[in-house]
Amino acid sequence: MNESRKNTKHASAMKKQKEQVDASIEKATVERGIAVLLTGNGKGKSSSAFGMVMRALGYGQTVGVVQFIKGVILSGEELYLREHHPDVKFYQMGTGFTWDTQDRSSDIAAAERTWAVARDLLQDPSVDLVVLDELTYMIAFDYLPEADILKAITERPVEQSVIVTGRGGGKALQDCMDTVSEVKDIKHAFAAGVTARRGVDF
Repeated sequence: MNESRKNTKHASAMKKQKEQVDASIEKATVERGIAVLLTGNGKGKSSSAFGMVMRALGYGQTVGVVQFIKGVILSGEELYLREHHPDVKFYQMGTGFTWDTQDRSSDIAAAERTWAVARDLLQDPSVDLVVLDELTYMIAFDYLPEADILKAITERPVEQSVIVTGRGGGKALQDCMDTVSEVKDIKHAFAAGVTARRGVDF
């Protein structure tokens, strides 16, 4: 195929794609916040959520971040937000991973304290974006009532968006979300014995 035919074929394909995109944009007429679930066994769920935090901050929006599970070792996200965006409401459960604590009662108490902060954010119409990092584990480990979580997410202020991260989460959580994306683990450096790297992994 000569260059001219390639260009003609490409232009035709892009024209059709633009028509499809324009038609989709035309159909999207509902104005409200959305609920996003970032799940799967791959790396990048929290990183994606924090990318959306940066996007929201770029538009001058109000953001709240609540991290379940994590919080013993400082993360780059926390360091950056606390220094450059102290206005972001940032709360961590602070217990680290459950395999570190090995104390179910203590973990449940910490989860309940953390959920109280998250629930307040989900009821605050002045908060544009709420990130609930690793919340799915609270459902999987039965640390928090699933019904309470679903109710808070579905009854949040209409303009507020929420991002939930973590593996699994169950069908009920997926059903109440607007967007569900799965991050698939194909290959991971840690499995090959490469240590977690500052600025990439935490």
